[in-house]
Amino acid sequence: MNRWPYSLAWWLALPLVLARLWWRGRKEPGYRAHWAERLGFPGAAASARPTLWVHAVSVGETRASEPLVEALLAAYPDSRILLTHMTPTGRATGKSLFGHHGERLVQSYLPYDTGFMVGRFLRRFQPRVCILMETEVWPNLIAGCASAGVPVALVNARLSERSLRRGRKMGALMRDAAGAIGLVAAQTEADAARIRSLGAPRVEVTGSIKFDVVPPQAALEKGAWLRGQFGGRPVFLCASTREGEEALILDAWQREADKPPAALLAIVPRHPQRFDEVEKLAAARGLAVQRRSRLEHGIGNADVLLGDSMGEMFAYYAACDCAFIGGSLMPLGGQNLIEACALGKPVLVGEHTFNFAQATEEAVASGAALRVPDAGALMAAALRLLEDEGARAGMGAHALAFAGRHRGATLRTVELLRRLIR
Repeated sequence: MNRWPYSLAWWLALPLVLARLWWRGRKEPGYRAHWAERLGFPGAAASARPTLWVHAVSVGETRASEPLVEALLAAYPDSRILLTHMTPTGRATGKSLFGHHGERLVQSYLPYDTGFMVGRFLRRFQPRVCILMETEVWPNLIAGCASAGVPVALVNARLSERSLRRGRKMGALMRDAAGAIGLVAAQTEADAARIRSLGAPRVEVTGSIKFDVVPPQAALEKGAWLRGQFGGRPVFLCASTREGEEALILDAWQREADKPPAALLAIVPRHPQRFDEVEKLAAARGLAVQRRSRLEHGIGNADVLLGDSMGEMFAYYAACDCAFIGGSLMPLGGQNLIEACALGKPVLVGEHTFNFAQATEEAVASGAALRVPDAGALMAAALRLLEDEGARAGMGAHALAFAGRHRGATLRTVELLRRLIR
């Protein structure tokens, strides 16, 4: 009964949800494609192969799912993976990462969380298991899986204090959903404790699968090519920046009169619909901008490289000298710093890293990352690193060691899933 008001709210909100989808499609056309899938009418075909379902909402979760998806494909050679998303960028990332698997991996949008839509989806695919990545808990989806006899696992799970407070406000609705999850594989002990407090019956700590992501050779080669285009200039990368941060970064960059000669600022916004906006922010400050998509014959005298490409984050990390991880200058929770550490890059973060609290704290404590209070301190620290090769090498070595110490979560997670999959 706890789900009736929730389901009614979904149906009442659906016209507004679809209108917002269409509105977002002005800047990101992918939001106007595959609407039938979002309404419970999958475009992907049913299959005689057993289906293992992995849900990865957007880009970060999809990239994090790569070691797990590859391990499942190897462990269950007669099965296929159904990979679902909520965003076009997540779907595009999945296609880039897994397109070479052909019919062994199909993609779809997750239907909206109503019993009717979820029910159609489950009847179409008849998955052997539902594997939710990181934070995705949908009450009707979980209840539908329980009714259909589909076990549910929440893997690489994380839950911040802020998210825990939101979950508790949902009361019995969230307790029922958490109680129906057959397995939670949490990133940290703190995440596990918070998830248990919501009523999940079986919670294991496996670590973060993101530490098992291996930089693809093609990405390293592209990074080397990018580095060549920069003509030996020292490069400070601001990765996965969010709205409001770029203006602070650009202003701080301009204020630093003693920048190393020919220093280059590279900015890669988190969301592709903001590429044009960030270019205008830089141009309005009199800075010459070179877009990655138009980088063919070297960076020239550009002040700023705008990373307006998808699926190249490893390449950007490989090409830079030090990296700031966005979403942390403002109270947005931060983004994943593991990929930068895995490539041995000195990492800078702001004060707001609650989405990746333990990994960030451990990286700072180990000397792999440096926390800064504001954009001015960020730029001063970055420019010191650009000028000090020894400091960069030391932090880079600590970053590699930090990433190496935490590998193995994928294997632990697959072993737990083996006991769950029918």
